[in-house]
Amino acid sequence: MAASSVARSATTPLPRHVVSKPSHADHLPKTTLSFESRSGRRRIVLALASVRSDDNTGKIDGGGHRNLVGGASELKSALEDFPYDVVSKDLHALPRPLSSTHLSNPVSDGSRLRVAYQGVRGAYSESAAEKAYPNCEAVPCEQFDTAFEAVERWLVDRAVLPIENSLGGSIHRNYDLLLRHRLHIVGEVKLAVRHCLLANHGVEIEDLKRVLSHPQALAQCENTLTKLGLVREAVDDTAGAAKHVAFHKLKDTGAVASSTAAVIYGLQILAQDIQDDSDNVTRFLMLAREPIIPGTDKPFKTSIVFSLEEGPGVLFKALAVFALRQINLTKIESRPLRMQPLRASDDSNGGLSKYFDYLFYVDFEASMADQSAQNALRHLKEFATFLRVLGSYPMDTSMT
Repeated sequence: MAASSVARSATTPLPRHVVSKPSHADHLPKTTLSFESRSGRRRIVLALASVRSDDNTGKIDGGGHRNLVGGASELKSALEDFPYDVVSKDLHALPRPLSSTHLSNPVSDGSRLRVAYQGVRGAYSESAAEKAYPNCEAVPCEQFDTAFEAVERWLVDRAVLPIENSLGGSIHRNYDLLLRHRLHIVGEVKLAVRHCLLANHGVEIEDLKRVLSHPQALAQCENTLTKLGLVREAVDDTAGAAKHVAFHKLKDTGAVASSTAAVIYGLQILAQDIQDDSDNVTRFLMLAREPIIPGTDKPFKTSIVFSLEEGPGVLFKALAVFALRQINLTKIESRPLRMQPLRASDDSNGGLSKYFDYLFYVDFEASMADQSAQNALRHLKEFATFLRVLGSYPMDTSMT
């Protein structure tokens, strides 16, 4: 969708059929979800049932369970409409990051959950993985793509990858990979990022001439590094910078990384909390091969991606399906449609205009077990050219 059409959307009145009456999806029988999971390595079986709006009694079977009847087919259809898927100091002793050439290696037979993250030991992503899955076996990967593939090929059980930072914004690469791969978001975790200036032992701040780190980490510490007069050099990740400084025993170079990286690579901390803004939080997504069963017992968030036809007010109309049902949106992100970046459309003068085609990623505060969320997506599907649910998962209400 072109930027010009988005701007027009802000001034276009809400279409009458959206304001005056809800979608026909809102008139469907109210349903109750009953899920039954059977643990298995490769599949989760969902048993679905619902109650007709005119029959709230139901019958009790011999096992004391309510036998729900009526709108089961409606509920099954609703979920089919929005599927989650079509189905140490010794640096040489540290594990090497998993690369694409290692993806044929078998999975460990151990009982610990194996969780992939991007980077090397001491990365913030490793801390996020351990926060999301305590006592897990954290598996480093060279690239984000490798982490996705490791889960898909059963080399690991989960992946924990960053999606946005409160200062640096979205990690666009991972938005694109969410669409390319068929993994499901099963949770989120927020991690407070506290940067430290690290150097080899015996090195003073005055000895430093340059500093290495990830581009976002360098940007987040710009004021401090400028005051110190250090030349900034970008590398792939923060922990990798610390490892490089330690491995090469550099005396004029420091690294911006975590205190954990200092311990792992035997570096000293010259300065702590050097980030310009103390409210520096990164949000990570927890990814798995199978979706979790959405519930209503705790706050849930649902992530979707969709595309729209070109036209005035179309995006406004799409977002109205949530506002109409009092569903709060927590994030919207647009990304170009890679395979079809430009679209030709007739303009008002009878000629052809070219517009950028976009995918819209939206997070909203509701569970797919909520009737209002189901109705909103039914309504959206009436005019969306593409719609996919990436996951419905418990919200992380913490900020550390």
